[in-house]
Parts: sequence; structure tokens; C-alpha cells
Amino acid sequence: MIVGLRLRKGPAFLRSEGSRSPLFYGWVLVGVVFFIAFVSTGARNGFGVFVTPMEAEFNWSRTATSVVFMVATLVGGVSQPFIGRIYDRVGARSVMLVSLVVIGTFTALLGLTFNLVFLVLVYGVIIAIGTSGASINIGGALLARWFRRKRATVMAIATAGASVSGMILVPFSVYMMDLTSWRITWVFLGGIVLVLVLPLAFLLLRERPSDIGLQPDGVVDPPSEGQKANPQSGRTPLDSDRWLESFRSFPIWQLSGAFFVCGFTTSIISMHFVPWAEDAGYSRSIAAIAFVVLTGLNTVGVIAAGALGDRFTRKNVLAAVYWLRGLGFVTLLLAPMPWNLWGFAVMTGFSWIATIPLTATLTADIYGLRNLATLNGISFMSHQIGGAISVLLAGALFDLYDSYNIPFTLCCLLLVGAGLTAFSIREKRYSVKYQSQPTLRSSSATM
Repeated sequence: MIVGLRLRKGPAFLRSEGSRSPLFYGWVLVGVVFFIAFVSTGARNGFGVFVTPMEAEFNWSRTATSVVFMVATLVGGVSQPFIGRIYDRVGARSVMLVSLVVIGTFTALLGLTFNLVFLVLVYGVIIAIGTSGASINIGGALLARWFRRKRATVMAIATAGASVSGMILVPFSVYMMDLTSWRITWVFLGGIVLVLVLPLAFLLLRERPSDIGLQPDGVVDPPSEGQKANPQSGRTPLDSDRWLESFRSFPIWQLSGAFFVCGFTTSIISMHFVPWAEDAGYSRSIAAIAFVVLTGLNTVGVIAAGALGDRFTRKNVLAAVYWLRGLGFVTLLLAPMPWNLWGFAVMTGFSWIATIPLTATLTADIYGLRNLATLNGISFMSHQIGGAISVLLAGALFDLYDSYNIPFTLCCLLLVGAGLTAFSIREKRYSVKYQSQPTLRSSSATM
């Protein structure tokens, strides 16, 4: 048993000498990652409410503002594998702290926007890279070290920070713009990151349970002398020391391909949902409320998906999430007003970010923890490439046809395929969740 427990590199009020803490510290990290997701995605998910006032001031077209969001989405995706590789080498604390400094500082600087090039450089490149370093992919890889049994649920709770962000920061941004201006609103969003989140992350972030004398899930008995703590119970058939070997097997391609569709169909919502609603005849306040409902239901949907993923076969839950989102787009296209707005908000809200913890958990279960941030980064790069394509395509098609019908129809078709792809993953063969005993990697598991 642990006689003394000390949190390394932490202040005195976080130390427990001679006693066992009643709360597993991993749950503290869940809260920290939740809060980081809350603020790091706020500017990105709220970009849609800045579109109309910025277009009005600078006389930009919808295609022009779509290019900005496309660049941000693409840069954020391409940088993910590199950020993930840095995480696998130096850990989450350094990566996330630097990223929060970048996000806060340059979000505030968006208040100085004077032309499209500046917006592309600051929002599309610098903030996008910073957001990659503070993303749920990095936070999820960190939490996977701390939890094994409730891995999907934990990742879902942390991911819910992104949806709560939309529920709170998006209407806050609308309120601030009505009260002041869009420029001052950017400054407020950046200040929230620097003043509230950065100090919290600096004080509380920890790399792994062994740093405070624990094992995953709060086990306090240390491994026997001379035995190294293993972050997972056994090796799966596809667990490998080299991340490139993972791409010789089907599941990573299936997960990344479905995640491409996820990015395609969610980024188009972030960028074009509020403008679509305004063009359809809804006021900006009603459109913002619908977006609040959508993001609020994200919280319920993602946590429910995580809990279901821990109880049932994860890939089946993932497939159901994709199909539910597809049904939401069908409702948006075919239902009359106001059912199209609210039906879409409800069904898409339950499914929007529910794919993230399921995809990340499946990756951890199938490929292990050694290169998890790198593999998550590559899957997320696929996600972001899909998002970059969709926001630009939707903007261009809107300018051409004055309608979003074509891109939204494409979303429906792609989501049907994504559900089938997820459903076809052979989870019971490869996942640690279904391994009765530790299994060594076998070359027969590859393609």
C-alpha cells in the first residue's frame, strides 16, 4: 500500500502525505480536459456567428469566409499527427500549456482583423495549430493512460466540453457582439483562455498515474519490485511498437475513413448552419438558439454514446451515431418549417460529437497506448480534411446556386456509408475489450 502520496511538480494544496485521497486523481484530469475542450473549441465552433458581421464590414463573399474556415480545418488536421508525435515523446502537459498560450493570445488578436489574409494567417493557421495541441485527441490520449474500464465514458465526458462550449460560448459571443462589437468579442474569448484555463491546466495537469504512485483506474497497489507499470492489461493482436505498422491492418483505415465523413458533416454545420438558418428565414437569434439546442444535446449524446460504448460493442454504437446524423440531414432537407430547423438540431445534436470518444476508444482498444496520440492525430487529420473540403464546397455551391441542398444531400449519402464502414469493423477479434488474456501481436492480423 502507498504510505505517502505526493503529486509531482504541484503546489502544496494538491499534495496528500500519509493518507490516501478518496478521489482518484484521474477524475480531476477529466475535469481539466473537459474545461480545455470547452475553451479551445469555443472560437472554432462559434466562427459561424462572426460570418455575417465580418462579411458586412469587409464586403466578403460566403466563399471567401469559407476559405478561412477551410484553411483552419485543414491546417488543424494536417498538424494533428505531428502534434500527436510530439505528445508521444514529451507528454501532454508541455504540449497543452504551450497550445493554450497560442490559442488565447491569437484569438484576442483577431480583434485587429483588417483583411482576409490576416484572418487566414491568424485564425486559419496559428490558432488552428494551437487548437490541435489542446484538442480532445491529446486530452483523450492522456486520459487513456489513467482509465481502462470506463475508457469510453471518461473520454465522452471530456469531449462533452466541446458541446458545452457551443451551448455557452456561442450565445455569449452573440450577446457580446450585440452589446459591443465582433472585435471586442474576439478579445474576450482570448482572455477567457489566458486568465481562466491556462492557470488551471498549469496547476493540475499530470502525465500518468505512476507519477503519483497509482495505476490506471485508481489502483493503489504498486507493481512488484522490478516490474514496470503497464498502462494496459495486455497486448492486442494489432498492438505494435511502431505506429506505421498499424496501417497494415484494416481497422485504422475503417476508423479514419468514417471519421473523414464525420469531419465533412460536422464542419459544414459549424460554418454553415447559422448562415443557412438566416437565409431560410430564421432570425440570427433563433438560429443561435437552435445552435445552442444542438450543442446542448451534444452533451447528452456524447455521454450516452460513451456509456453505451462501454456496455455494448463500440463499433455498433458508432454506426448508429452516423446513421442518426444522416437522418438529421434528411429532416433538414425535407421537413417543413420550423420542423426542419428543430428536427435537425435535435438529431444532429445527439450525434454531432458522439463519434469522437467512440473512435478514440476503439483506436486505443485495438492498437494500444504506445502510439495512441499519433494514430488519433492521423484519424483526426482525415476528419479535418473532410471538414476542409465540405466547408469550401458548401460555400462555393451556395454562391453558385444560392442553396445548400446539394452539399447537405451529399452529407446524407456519406453518412450512410460511414455507418456501414463502422459496422464492419471486426472489434471482437482485435479489441482488448474482448481479449480473454494478453495476446502477442500476430502477423496474421494484418491485411
